[in-house]
Amino acid sequence: MSGKRLSQFAVPGGVLMIIVVMILPMPTFLLDVLIVFDIAIALLIVMISMFVRKPLEFSVFPSVLLLATLFRLALNISATRLVLLDGDAGAVIGAFGHFVVGGSLVVGLVVFLILIVIQFVVITNGAGRVAEVGARFTLDAMPGKQMAIDADLNAGLIDEPEARKRRAEVTAEADFYGAMDGASKFVKGDAIAAVVITLINLIGGFTVGVVQQGMDPLDAVNTYSLLTVGDGLVSQIPALLLSVSTGLIVTRSATDEDMGTQVAGQFSNNRQVLRIGGGALVLLSLLPGLPMLPFLLVGVPLLMLAQRVGGPKTEVEQVDETAAEPARDATETLLAEMAVDPLELALAPDLVDLVDSAGGDLLDRVRALRRKIALELGIVLPPVRTHDDLELPPGSYAIRISGSTVATGTALPGTVLAIGDGLDALPGTPGVEPVFGLSGKWVPAELRHQAELAGATVVDRASVVVTHLAEVTRQNASRLLGREDVRALTDLVRRSHPVVVEELTPGLLSLGEIQRVLHRLLDEGVPVRDLVRIYESLSLTAKSGTDIERLVEASRLALGPAVADPHVQDGTLAVLTLDPRLEQALLTSVHNTDSGTRLALEPQHLETIIGDVTRLVGQAEDRGVSPVLVCAPALRSALRRVVGTAVPRLAVLSYSELSGGSHRIETVGVVNSGYAIPA
Repeated sequence: MSGKRLSQFAVPGGVLMIIVVMILPMPTFLLDVLIVFDIAIALLIVMISMFVRKPLEFSVFPSVLLLATLFRLALNISATRLVLLDGDAGAVIGAFGHFVVGGSLVVGLVVFLILIVIQFVVITNGAGRVAEVGARFTLDAMPGKQMAIDADLNAGLIDEPEARKRRAEVTAEADFYGAMDGASKFVKGDAIAAVVITLINLIGGFTVGVVQQGMDPLDAVNTYSLLTVGDGLVSQIPALLLSVSTGLIVTRSATDEDMGTQVAGQFSNNRQVLRIGGGALVLLSLLPGLPMLPFLLVGVPLLMLAQRVGGPKTEVEQVDETAAEPARDATETLLAEMAVDPLELALAPDLVDLVDSAGGDLLDRVRALRRKIALELGIVLPPVRTHDDLELPPGSYAIRISGSTVATGTALPGTVLAIGDGLDALPGTPGVEPVFGLSGKWVPAELRHQAELAGATVVDRASVVVTHLAEVTRQNASRLLGREDVRALTDLVRRSHPVVVEELTPGLLSLGEIQRVLHRLLDEGVPVRDLVRIYESLSLTAKSGTDIERLVEASRLALGPAVADPHVQDGTLAVLTLDPRLEQALLTSVHNTDSGTRLALEPQHLETIIGDVTRLVGQAEDRGVSPVLVCAPALRSALRRVVGTAVPRLAVLSYSELSGGSHRIETVGVVNSGYAIPA
């Protein structure tokens, strides 16, 4: 049988052995071996408890403690059976009953009670309290630790396997301290059981000797009671060791050193303390009435040890030791602290439950959002660094891009956002849906069903935050597409269409110029997923010039129906058109400038057009329709600059971009109908 399979059956076999020891009579020699084995196991557990660097390295300790306690109680039962039946419990128990306590029942009982007091009152109570506090603090700290791990993952500091490993460690730590809180009760119960078992054995042994065996009471005490005390002392030695192990485990802090190294290092750093202690003992040895030799035997070695230890590090030594670490004001450290995250989601401290692994799914939704944006717009968002911010008001959050706050919102704890009318009867705080600006009310989560019965649309807090984040990233997609991202996208195209990339860059366009084109497309809500078609159109257009506006228009034309598809609703594209006379007048007013085409119109004429467009868009949206404005290709870019400032959500398309699609076109309004600008 292999070592792995043997280890798998070792613990179940040990449990079966414990049951056999409880039920079947044991020979005295075998009982002696098992008692010594019990003491050895207890010593090994103490040693492991001292040499582990962190409690999780001995995570099986609570289970081992239960099995060791059960094994020792089984030995108590077996020893009791031998003492009462044969008046003999083996050499080990006999030695403890006669030799260790000098054959005195009173001395044996006193020593036994002292061991019980040490174990029950001192060690077990303290260890149980520490385990209880440690379990509570560990559970309270879990959300913050999980959030820190997910923030490092979103920031790209660690990968997914490392994140899973750290989450497992946090969970294991909470499970360990929770188990230790319960395991400490085993030790306390064991101490109580030892007293009860000893009292029962004393009474039972005296009764068997006097009543059944007809022995003299003094002989019965010498025979049975001394063996009972010996059994109690034998069982209390490993019990005390396990109690010490429990205390060591629950009081250990996670370090990179074992306990012995840690204690020696911290004592050796206090040379002056050793000198004072040794000197005090030497002075006490000189006082009349006190024995000189014992004080000198301890005080002199302490003085000698104080001369040999290294003592506290000097300032020069500390500087040398930390020379390899960058100072807080070192250039590298300052540069690292100056770096800003491309995309941040900051939460008020009372919103940490949204990212709590026990019930919050905000981080999972944020990761899903990155995938959704990639499939929708064709860009990969940078990792969203999610963290708490003590400066935010309670119940609020902030979305930041490159360190600047671009949007804020509220997500009050313990509530849901109810959107609709008829909510006056429900308690709550008035609120606004951040994306569409719909009025609503933050009502207690337990009233969700009542709000739905009132006809309201109910949205949970995580959905509000993620929807807001999604809209902000769409509006600022161009700011999130950096030069390195463009290089990564270009390399992706190179793998499948190397000729397209080789023809375009760096011969015709640089990465910076390609980035400007992609930025313009994203600013106008055009997905850039079809990079192959975009790059092909750029290659053809860039041969006759690198004007960005011409490159953008060529890219839009190459994408064709893909430009209009995002605005199609139920197979219909709602459009606003220009009055033909107005469109002709606008075409004659188009002028080329260094920054692109512009409409050379009087301000009042522009205000008239903008007002008419705004009115028509509002009327369409009141009917639940999101229209687009269509015009001649030569006019599109200039007209987009005019209406984009007043109605940024309105897309401006050219007639050529409407062809080729399977959607139906429905005109929902005509801009400036019956009006023409004088030439």
